[in-house]
Amino acid sequence: MKAIGMLLVSCGLLLFGSASPLRAQERPETDGNEIELWTAGGHGTNGTAQHTGVWTAGFRYGWIITAPHGPGLLRGRFEYAVDAVPVFVVFQRSNTAFGAAINPFGLIWDFDTHGRVVPYIELGGGALFTNTQVPAGTSRINFTSAGAIGVHFLSGKVNWTADVRLMHISNSGLQALNPGINTVQLRLGIGWFTHHHR
Repeated sequence: MKAIGMLLVSCGLLLFGSASPLRAQERPETDGNEIELWTAGGHGTNGTAQHTGVWTAGFRYGWIITAPHGPGLLRGRFEYAVDAVPVFVVFQRSNTAFGAAINPFGLIWDFDTHGRVVPYIELGGGALFTNTQVPAGTSRINFTSAGAIGVHFLSGKVNWTADVRLMHISNSGLQALNPGINTVQLRLGIGWFTHHHR
């Protein structure tokens, strides 16, 4: 777990260190970046895991890759993001698991709006490492996949983010027993959209 923690801290310093030649701006912009600190909490939804709780905290670095595309209300920009999650707590009936995760696959569609609210949709996933088995009796190594619908609230240089996400936690067959956990979570964040000096 210490090695995983050091890896996540190193990734975070690298990501935030690479933001030094960037300037803050109000909204997503082509060739810009997103930097965000966030926390999320939620609850299991299925069978024996419905009494399982999850709390996470982490940071995101995203790259806004495209100019606006698409018709009418669907018009938006594609963003790729990486989340480092140094705090991942799973509250189970049998125990509480503490861990960390890395989510290298964040695919985000930031809708192109002209107001102070920018909706987005997201699909992502990664790996979770815990000090005890999640769910109990399965594996300490799991994989996560998630889908989210959210909004950025633009307020000058600092922006607020809120989304509702569905997250699936599963060992993907690393162990014979693989019941998985489905959760519904609320995620809140504070962040910045940046662009390179020109």
